[in-house]
Amino acid sequence: MSTPQLVVHRDKELMAQAAAARLITKVVDAQASRGSASVVLTGGRNGNGLLAALAEAPARDAVDWSRIDLWWGDERYLPEGDPERNHTQAREALLDAVPLDPERVHPMPASDGAYGADVDAAAEAYAAELARAAGPENHGAVPAFDVLLLGVGPDTHVASLFPELPAVRETESPVVGVHGAPKPPPTRVTLTLPAIRSAREVWLLAAGEDKARAVAIALSGAGEIQAPAAGAYGRSRTLWLLDAAAASQLPRSLYPPASP
Repeated sequence: MSTPQLVVHRDKELMAQAAAARLITKVVDAQASRGSASVVLTGGRNGNGLLAALAEAPARDAVDWSRIDLWWGDERYLPEGDPERNHTQAREALLDAVPLDPERVHPMPASDGAYGADVDAAAEAYAAELARAAGPENHGAVPAFDVLLLGVGPDTHVASLFPELPAVRETESPVVGVHGAPKPPPTRVTLTLPAIRSAREVWLLAAGEDKARAVAIALSGAGEIQAPAAGAYGRSRTLWLLDAAAASQLPRSLYPPASP
């Protein structure tokens, strides 16, 4: 378990731009050292904001987009191409604009795909895909992701791990189906905390006053069942990327002054 590190920016735009620059550097370094990189994407306004900032970043072409594997932390179990799917939004924000290898883009199954309405079968299929990509040097049945991105919800949820629901209690399966999520749509697929913790680095994104209480709870020593964000950490690094509004309920002693 890595100790959380906090970086606070003046506003959400600067946060997105800085996070995009940070991600470019991390991916380029991984490709230089191992030949490829592996990143888990997140949806939501901050995840998509990061991708949009990355699309506009002058340094984006430093990345060899053909040598990156992209995974998702969770997905709304909706038909392929639905505008509410994280995969659809990621394509619009960035993916359609860069020369990715289609074989290395791993969206979670859609509800009109091979598994139909069976979200649990869809979750098992994604777990199997992760296992096939995992090498003997990896921790568990998932690849050792270089960076795993997570948005933090106002209720402290990350991915589709909501407080008190069964998915956040899962200790074995790396991917599960979610039934009855408290925000629409109720049916989802999500990585579990064990899969999240396999990542080398976990970056949690939060911006806006509506996230301030969740950030404060998650960083105050809360339990992961009640505050899933508290249980999200990387093997070598856990990075909380915040804007000043999201950090506003934290003790100032926890973080340095906001970046310019």
